[in-house]
Amino acid sequence: MAEIELKTAPADFRFPTTNQSRHCFTRYIEFHRCLAAKGEESGECERFAKYYRSLCPGEWVERWNEQRENGTFPGPL
Repeated sequence: MAEIELKTAPADFRFPTTNQSRHCFTRYIEFHRCLAAKGEESGECERFAKYYRSLCPGEWVERWNEQRENGTFPGPL
């Protein structure tokens, strides 16, 4: 059986508290900004995807994806 290595987003000095909600939201936005700038095929954005996926609850991500599709996402993309 192969050994699985689990990692989460690295510490970020902008988010010093234990509540990681803002950190999660920021990483989600950074991922989508990266995709917009570099394109869907670019592998450079994958690290941001790993970060937000490890920090954000799935329900939030689903809701944000729906909001982006509907043009009602509250954040700056």
